[in-house]
Amino acid sequence: MPSRPARSARLRLALSYAGFLAVAGACLLAVVWMFLLRYVPDNSQGLLGVSPNRYLLVRTFAPAAALAMAFLLVFGLVGGWVLAGRMLAPLTRITDAARRAGRGSLSHRIRMEGRRDEFRELSDAFDTMLEQLESHVAEQRRFAANASHELRTPLAISRTLLDVARTDPTRDREELIERLHAANARAINLTEALLLLSRSDRGTFARAGVDLSLLAEEAAETLLPLAEQRRITLEVTGAATPAGGSAELLLRMVTNLVQNALVHNLPSGGTVTVHTEARPGASVLRVENTGPCVPPDLVPTLTEPFQRGTERARTGDHAGVGLGLAIVHSIVRAHDGTLDLAPRADGGLVATVRLPAGPA
Repeated sequence: MPSRPARSARLRLALSYAGFLAVAGACLLAVVWMFLLRYVPDNSQGLLGVSPNRYLLVRTFAPAAALAMAFLLVFGLVGGWVLAGRMLAPLTRITDAARRAGRGSLSHRIRMEGRRDEFRELSDAFDTMLEQLESHVAEQRRFAANASHELRTPLAISRTLLDVARTDPTRDREELIERLHAANARAINLTEALLLLSRSDRGTFARAGVDLSLLAEEAAETLLPLAEQRRITLEVTGAATPAGGSAELLLRMVTNLVQNALVHNLPSGGTVTVHTEARPGASVLRVENTGPCVPPDLVPTLTEPFQRGTERARTGDHAGVGLGLAIVHSIVRAHDGTLDLAPRADGGLVATVRLPAGPA
């Protein structure tokens, strides 16, 4: 059964204004009636035979009171309709912007002017939400495009190698197998990184007490051969730093930060310092490395997926897939922490992770 159409908010506000004004007028007339006519004598001669009596006053006052009530009712309806329209005009602009956003237009902004009242705050909050949503959608589109490109590259290489093996039986099979293995390993690493990124974004993991200092030592021990190969001094300092979260994800976070500091370093003789520190209400992990100078305007792009250094991710001798800092940022965000990247004056980068303090 179809429901009756609801009355608009403007009409309800207008009726409310008119009703309130009518009730206020009725109360005022009742007070006048009670306190004025109370002292008027109710006899045929009036007061001292000169003043009018109550009967005459009632006959004179009642039509004027009825006319005043009718005027108040009409004035309340018209004035309430106008005032309600002026009050709800900002809400109409917000509704139009919401409809545009529902149709896919996220670039529209309300930018309401005037005094900072409730509607202005709602408009500013809606504009902020649209800005964040537009940025998120654009980031997801770039991520999908880059992921498709990166996954297509090893698959295209594998197909090319298979075609070569099929058309040229005399080709060195060991070399083809080795190149196929490298392309397949790259595709597997990229897929695992994408799955880890998706898992950390969802925040579906068990939380427990972990010690960042132990995770830093484990990551440094794992990456020590890479540091020795590149002739980089790797140092871990700091005391116990308790935090709460997933030990597996936090270990991946520390490992990615240390590996990124080792790879993007000086060709030889560089340093990487990993420091953990427990502060009131926060657990801090700082990874600092030497290396080439990083322009400050490029620092915000380093946490975007498939960014490697200052350029887009490409195949080469790099061990990663361009998702290292993106995974770090996602893990930190899933643990209600913050990630700060700052370039060093002498070259290199300082990555500082602040997580909520965990149980000691």
